[in-house]
Amino acid sequence: MITTVNLATPGHPHVGPLLIVAPVLAAVTLGPWLTTLTGVLALADQVIFAVLLRDLHSAQRMTQIFAVVAASAFAALLSGMRERKVRELTRVRKVSEIAQNLVLRPLPPRMGPLRVAAVYLAAEREMKIGGDLYAAARTAHGTRLLIGDVRGKGLTAVSDAALLLSAFRGAAHRQTGLAEFTAYLDASVCWNLAEPGENDLAQECFVTAILIDIPDHAPTVHIVHCGHPPPLRLRPGQVTALCAHQAGPPLGLQLDTPGHCVDTFDFGQGDLLLLYTDGVAEARNPRGDFYPLAERAATWSGERPEELLEHLRTDLLAHAGGRLDDDAAMIALERPAGRIRQSTAAFPQKHPSAATSRLHRSPAAPPVRSPPIGSSGPKRPHGAGGSMFSGAAVHSRPPF
Repeated sequence: MITTVNLATPGHPHVGPLLIVAPVLAAVTLGPWLTTLTGVLALADQVIFAVLLRDLHSAQRMTQIFAVVAASAFAALLSGMRERKVRELTRVRKVSEIAQNLVLRPLPPRMGPLRVAAVYLAAEREMKIGGDLYAAARTAHGTRLLIGDVRGKGLTAVSDAALLLSAFRGAAHRQTGLAEFTAYLDASVCWNLAEPGENDLAQECFVTAILIDIPDHAPTVHIVHCGHPPPLRLRPGQVTALCAHQAGPPLGLQLDTPGHCVDTFDFGQGDLLLLYTDGVAEARNPRGDFYPLAERAATWSGERPEELLEHLRTDLLAHAGGRLDDDAAMIALERPAGRIRQSTAAFPQKHPSAATSRLHRSPAAPPVRSPPIGSSGPKRPHGAGGSMFSGAAVHSRPPF
């Protein structure tokens, strides 16, 4: 276009100097070779103008030709640097995806009689994994799950998350009680965090977590709370927070605790269990309001766990303005109708011991609204020193 205008207006001020813009604009989107080609075409246009106007040897024309050559060389250099950065970013993203699949393995859509779906949202835009974690394993009689949140975020949190996930996968298949299994994970985290020369750091590291056992043939779910937000049980028109009678401290704090309490709740046909990290419940909108997870989950009318998570994911990002300040993870578990083959009468209850106590809850627990889990200050473990909820009433978070 610049060439056409310049040739169509003989005797008028020439617009040939504008040809210097062509290689600069090409460097924004094109590679170094195409940018160089653009510069060569701009230089050829300058020479054509000089021949037609018979001013090739004039100082003004030589200055314009030199400017086009210099701008083309500089634009080609910038284009090459930009492409190298793009390739590096692409490799980083691929490595991040590989690390995510190795550390945070995708959950299968089916685990025994359960339908399973999971979603992970990392706070760091260029990373696909952070300090939130989840894992699941099949046992001889059911499904065992873990969801947790490592203190902090970034590469340090990823390392601590990998540590706990490795311990979970190595022992989840053992036929031990849920309380004993939780104690083993707690000890594993303490042993690995207390590296020589890192004792001060170990005192600041902990992992809030929830461990769950779901029997295949009993309409129940067994839960150990370790300072983590309580799961939500979804039924038609009802959302109930499955709160701990006596929540334990997070993993890795190296505290002398008498044992981990196992709570038992109803989880029958058609029920859906929603597990989440505090990055979901503590997401704020521009006005500073927490995300009302229970209320938004209650409005869902779909039938599949993946549909619920997609609904909550879209709604959560819209609430937070498209970006989260903390990592967020959610798992949805559904026990489809017709999957329970025998009643709970065939499973006699064990007597409580010092390490384990089974606390039964009424299936008619009233629905609750989503509480503002957390505060705007530094993250503190949930539930330490007592339950975050009492029945359906919501209390402020106690200091840990």
